[in-house]
Amino acid sequence: NIQGEEQKKLDVISNDVLLDTLSKSGNVAVIVSEENELPIFTDNKTTGKYGVVLDPMDGSSNIDCAIPVGTIFGVYELLPGSLGTQEDVLQAGEKMICAGYCLYGSSTVLVVSLGVGVVGFTLDTVLGEFVLSHPSISTPDKGCVYSINEGNSSTWDAGLPDQPTLKYVNLCKVPKDGGPPKSLRYIGSMVGDVHRTLLYGGVFIYPADKKSPKGKLRMLYECFPMAFLVTQAGGAATDGTMPILQKIPNGIHERSPICLGSKIDVQEYVELFSSAQSSAKM
Repeated sequence: NIQGEEQKKLDVISNDVLLDTLSKSGNVAVIVSEENELPIFTDNKTTGKYGVVLDPMDGSSNIDCAIPVGTIFGVYELLPGSLGTQEDVLQAGEKMICAGYCLYGSSTVLVVSLGVGVVGFTLDTVLGEFVLSHPSISTPDKGCVYSINEGNSSTWDAGLPDQPTLKYVNLCKVPKDGGPPKSLRYIGSMVGDVHRTLLYGGVFIYPADKKSPKGKLRMLYECFPMAFLVTQAGGAATDGTMPILQKIPNGIHERSPICLGSKIDVQEYVELFSSAQSSAKM
């Protein structure tokens, strides 16, 4: 695909289904997908009020080994007077009016927020309908799990002398207060790792590294929707230096580092980053 990643057959199918459905809805004027280099402008110039950003099949590299995958999406209202342009979706994440994901695993779960809390629905395969299963999702203020690809630890936080991400991970293993260590849980599928973090607390981290100095995950249709959900559930999300929902992307496929999850855990990560940046300026 445009990201230079190997496309699976299900990437293409899911993208085609979602683009076709959204285009025919009459409500969507512009669509941004991970699988398309440019935005898609629909024929709904007079009726379309929304811009939708999406990752049609997150974690598709895990399909062959049956690890959970999912669809991530976010929705913006068009700017005043707009009939649908790229600028309608190049807004800060906090401007989203809706975000969610659908997780395909041992069950099919739809998690969504309209900006007032977070709810979850589970597909009842007998009824063929989504049934409310999580009426009010709340992320604990502190968790006992950290989720990160430690295989990249030697290259984290390129340019920062104090290596704040490595320091944080070490504190997860050996807490300062002498308390029990956090457990490492890493699926390698953002939607699966964030779903667990949203429900049980802790942190999900994908930092910048030497290979991806601006981060690997896409800001618009991966970081923003997940940060929106976690924040609505009482958690927090940062790129290490600022709340990620306050960032404004310059392009539809721009990338960003991210740390999201329990509020206290994320704040500890931010404090380490702040200290590292202060040291770098000396």
